[in-house]
Amino acid sequence: MKKSIIILLHIGYWVLYLLLIYIFATFIRLNAQKAIGNNFNFMLEFFKAMGSLAVLPAVISFYTFYNTLFNRFLARRRIGTLCIAAFITILASGLAGALTINFAQGKFHIRSYDIWPLLQIILFMSVLALIHGIIALVMRGFTHWYNDIRVKEELEQKNLQSELALVKSQLNPHFLFNTINNIDVLIEKDQQKASEYLNKLSDILRFLLYETSAETVPLQKELDYISKYIDLQKIRYSNTNFVQYNVQGNPGNHRIATMLFIPFIENAFKHSVQRKKEASIKIRISITNDTISFFCINHFTDMPLLVEEAGGLGNDLIQKRLSLLYPQKHELSISKETDLYKVQLTIQPG
Repeated sequence: MKKSIIILLHIGYWVLYLLLIYIFATFIRLNAQKAIGNNFNFMLEFFKAMGSLAVLPAVISFYTFYNTLFNRFLARRRIGTLCIAAFITILASGLAGALTINFAQGKFHIRSYDIWPLLQIILFMSVLALIHGIIALVMRGFTHWYNDIRVKEELEQKNLQSELALVKSQLNPHFLFNTINNIDVLIEKDQQKASEYLNKLSDILRFLLYETSAETVPLQKELDYISKYIDLQKIRYSNTNFVQYNVQGNPGNHRIATMLFIPFIENAFKHSVQRKKEASIKIRISITNDTISFFCINHFTDMPLLVEEAGGLGNDLIQKRLSLLYPQKHELSISKETDLYKVQLTIQPG
């Protein structure tokens, strides 16, 4: 909530409160005039008392509850400590108001026979302070709740932007052009195989256009996409064994965020070297009832883009996306060792 709106809420609250005091004081004044006439000194003393009685303890209690007790105790759900702190606050507010009345009336010394009336005033003001304290907690709770909604909306918007950026990154024109050219060359050699790869490319495009609009997709569909993506990458090279892709476990009814693993896989293909070597890229996905673990290892050329870029999405953006989609339910480890680049991601799809 904007600071200006919060200030207006506070101003409106105190204006209404002072208006209520004025109406009450006017009612008392009119009745007092009938009894004692136009006694100026009496009215002066009365308004001093009302100012101390109604305003001072209210302000002290309200802003102590609003600024301190809410943040330190209620927001942290320390209810027991909150009750103790609230009791001390309202008692101190009532005492401050009662002493101010005595000072305003020139009673700087409290005689023994004045104690009981003073205690009554303190009790009354403490109740008044409690009411204002509760209202302060409600008001602060409302602004806190509203701010939480705004934060969630912003996070959802950022998530949407991340999803769009992710999808766009996968509609890489270079990947499409290379794949189409490779299929075109393959048509002359093996039309049946070329048709097979063309269908896989069609399935990938269909998946990107229609499936990625949902927050989650069945894990099996994600695995099918990865398998077809790897197959299309393989036709670019004579040695198709430079990639090892293995899935362990049963996808079952698991659902995951769409395109969760593909940025790391694309990064592996982009920066992998030694494609004539067996298993230059190793990809493994392990599935259990509670977790899905993704492993990707590739030999790499030490390029600056390696850490900064992964399939068009930087590692920072990927980590933010994971934090948003799987808060406290994921572990991501990225490391470089000699000429190996390793990624390990474990999520609890729950």
